[in-house]
Amino acid sequence: MAAASKLSKRVSTALINALSAGVVPRVGLEQIAVGREREMQALLQDLDNISGGGAGFRFVIGRYGAGKSFTLQLIRNQAMEQGFVVADADITPERRLAGSGGASVATYRELMKNLSTKSRPDGGALATILERWIAGIQTQVAESTGKKPNDEGFDDQVEAKIREVTKDVADLVNGFEFANVIIAYWNGYRTDNDSKKESALRWLRGEFSTKTEAKAALGVRVIIDDENWYDYIKLFARFVADIGYKGLLVMLDEVIHLYKITTSVSRQNNYDKLLAMFNDAMQGRVAHLGMLIGGTPQFLEDPRRGLYSDPAWQRRTSQSRFVSKAGVQDAIGPVIRLEPLTREEILILLQRLGEVHVAHYGSKKSLSPEDLQIFLSAIVSRLGAEALLTPGEIVRDFMTVLNLLQQNPKLTLNQLLQNSNFQPTPPQSVPATDVDNEFAEFTV
Repeated sequence: MAAASKLSKRVSTALINALSAGVVPRVGLEQIAVGREREMQALLQDLDNISGGGAGFRFVIGRYGAGKSFTLQLIRNQAMEQGFVVADADITPERRLAGSGGASVATYRELMKNLSTKSRPDGGALATILERWIAGIQTQVAESTGKKPNDEGFDDQVEAKIREVTKDVADLVNGFEFANVIIAYWNGYRTDNDSKKESALRWLRGEFSTKTEAKAALGVRVIIDDENWYDYIKLFARFVADIGYKGLLVMLDEVIHLYKITTSVSRQNNYDKLLAMFNDAMQGRVAHLGMLIGGTPQFLEDPRRGLYSDPAWQRRTSQSRFVSKAGVQDAIGPVIRLEPLTREEILILLQRLGEVHVAHYGSKKSLSPEDLQIFLSAIVSRLGAEALLTPGEIVRDFMTVLNLLQQNPKLTLNQLLQNSNFQPTPPQSVPATDVDNEFAEFTV
């Protein structure tokens, strides 16, 4: 209870609102994280590898409600705390990895919109990253030369240091144009030309639709588009590492939408793009870049439309016979499969949720361990599926119960559970083609 009582009102409000609405909260997750120690240890090791100049690629696989989105969000927060830049996006029918008509670059744009750091955890961090870097270089120049920003030659020395960094990325694929846009941003910064700065940001966010427009605004002949967007993800990873961050962590969730692509050629093109990303990471062709892909078992294992329909993917992601026979998990492999929480772990989760609720409202009345057992037993008995029970299926029900008890002090838990109108949320036996259930977004 002590940890929950120290929560700020901002964090406790975010937790209560998100959990009550059935969505994954962005903050305060460490207060309610239960039972994912092994998975988190593996992902934290990935962060260590990436910060050292390596790369990482993981699938986080779980059925709806098993903890997929929650685990991704938890490692996102951990990465920012450690000094990583993080970008996340959900795959949708309008956002893919490969394809024409802007569907692929739309994924890139979403990633850049959600670009986050420790100081800007809610996205929109691109300008902050650039200006923090420039300010840092200005401080270095001032300390090493004794000059002030308005002194003659100060800006030239700052630009020389900026060009040292951009020279490192200029040798990579499409790096020359990337470097020129960074220099254009600096020129806008030093001359207080907001239009030039905004043009550079628009280019880096992939918002120019024609090369002619980009050339007129910035003097570059290339734009970020459906074909080359991933090259710029790799460039950005190198760039942020060069300017002092640990690396770039990219998270793509809801990849079930790739599975749902009806045209087999288009679906295979997306799987091939994903394979190129995987091979880059596994073969050491990219540095300071981590990729986390959140998906369902159907997306991975369906032999007709899932990744297993591609022999190359099946060879890379299927479980070893040693793993399946021994009944253990390989935390080093590319696929992290989220196992159901035990009944004991779910009870710990409920206890932590109750503590957060009490701390938020300043209530003196809390549910006892016996009450939690009664609630969980009631859910299990009415669903009749303890073996398939996942946190995502009970958390919103539990938050509703807590809210009702808080608003009705004379109401008891037994009275609420015995009410004939009370029906728990049904279990998530969601078919692979149906991802629109209101609980699909919340996975603890």
